[in-house]
Amino acid sequence: MSGSPLSGTPASHPALSFAGPVWLASDMHLGPDGPATREAFLAFLQAAAEGAAALLLPGDIFDAWVGDDELDAPAPWLQEVVAGLRAASSRIPVYLGPGNRDFLMGDQLAEATGTHRLAEPVTIRTDAGEFLLSHGDAFCTDDVEYQQFRAMVRNPQWQAQFLAQPLAARQAIARQLRERSMAEKSRKAADIMDVNRQAVEGALAAHGVTRMIHGHTHRPGREVFEMDGRRCERWVLPDWDLDDAADPRGGWLAIDRDGPAYHDIALDA
Repeated sequence: MSGSPLSGTPASHPALSFAGPVWLASDMHLGPDGPATREAFLAFLQAAAEGAAALLLPGDIFDAWVGDDELDAPAPWLQEVVAGLRAASSRIPVYLGPGNRDFLMGDQLAEATGTHRLAEPVTIRTDAGEFLLSHGDAFCTDDVEYQQFRAMVRNPQWQAQFLAQPLAARQAIARQLRERSMAEKSRKAADIMDVNRQAVEGALAAHGVTRMIHGHTHRPGREVFEMDGRRCERWVLPDWDLDDAADPRGGWLAIDRDGPAYHDIALDA
């Protein structure tokens, strides 16, 4: 079974089961800028279609997504991304998950790309066992100011009011929020913007698993820790920025029967 919901799973704890290699990537932040990042992502989609049984993209695929009506008259860069996702999803299951930048991705985008919407969070069952998959921002609970903002923008009433505004107005608001976010990051301690251990452990316990995968923090790596006498792991997905001359980066996590393994985008390709 590949990419099908597990029967008998409570609605509050959605799960997916996959057979074969599963690839995961997040935080590409695709937009009108960043042509090298976009080109690398399109090549990555082709590679995933050839080498993976399923591709999961848990959030911040786009630098901003203010509504599916962005597809009504898509910019050239967006046309390329939609076509790339559609080509990959014609060969393997592709799942798009909500990040803190693109949580308004909806059914129209999924239909246009042939992709599936990824629950947040979701348990994935792989050839190497179970993992809890999330974008990760929900676990950054030490950043109280951000969590208050997160709760507001995920409120259905707020979203309805926001989506009722003209597209140009929403895009302007997104730019303002981006600028405010960058300014706030410069004054916040780095640890505040990382995940909170208690929040991570609480999520693992609630879903009955010992391993987690998430993005968002831009701090790729594997952390091993103990919880209630059990060995736990936290795998953090890398962010992408191939247009940063000083620090070009990008990569993904692949899970097969041998377990998870990081792969870097070939920066000289």
